[in-house]
Amino acid sequence: MTVEGVLDVVGAVLILLGAALSLTAAIGLLRLPDVLNRMHAASKPQTLGFLLLCVGLALVLRDGAATAMLVLAAGLQLVTAPVATQMMAKAAHRTGQYRADLVVDDRDRDEPADASEPADGDEQTR
Repeated sequence: MTVEGVLDVVGAVLILLGAALSLTAAIGLLRLPDVLNRMHAASKPQTLGFLLLCVGLALVLRDGAATAMLVLAAGLQLVTAPVATQMMAKAAHRTGQYRADLVVDDRDRDEPADASEPADGDEQTR
């Protein structure tokens, strides 16, 4: 088997893995119970699936211009998807559009305040 044949097979496997992860993300969007859980399905497997697709396509195409475009698309995906997901999750949390029975908010726990830190509402004077 030649080097091109090995690159084609590895590229095809990566494309199939990327497609499977993207399909998993789509199924997660439909099946998960609330917006905060759906955020994980929308960002994590979808981003990894897209990156695998880009690498697989770069191996199969073996063209400099196409590889540069795929690297640009992968970089933009890595920058925009997590930031957009974080902003949507913050907006959903602020507006209360989530299932409260599935969320644990550690800010509401009643723990004794440490002596070195001021309690909530107390201002530290110097």
